[in-house]
Amino acid sequence: MNLRRDVFQAIADPTRRGILLLVASQAMTAGAIAANFDTARPTVSKHLHILTECELLTQVQDGREIYYKTNVKKMKAVADFIEPFRKMWDDRFNKLETIMKKRHNK
Repeated sequence: MNLRRDVFQAIADPTRRGILLLVASQAMTAGAIAANFDTARPTVSKHLHILTECELLTQVQDGREIYYKTNVKKMKAVADFIEPFRKMWDDRFNKLETIMKKRHNK
């Protein structure tokens, strides 16, 4: 059975979020990514496998090297899902700020 990991399970892990932040600016090899973490290289490889499996990262081969890069379409789908929640919380905080300013001015 081939289980497909959920994107939100993948980004729940702080190391995987860190990997996504690193790779967001430029494609990187597994070794270059692993050099940024205080964990064993096989552990980072497992994280890369999970991120690739849920399509947040893609692999591009350049000669003997495999580079990991962000899958922009998948990241946009995640951002699109989160956007209404972000807007809702922004609205709530803005209302709270208005209430607090009114109380402060009294």
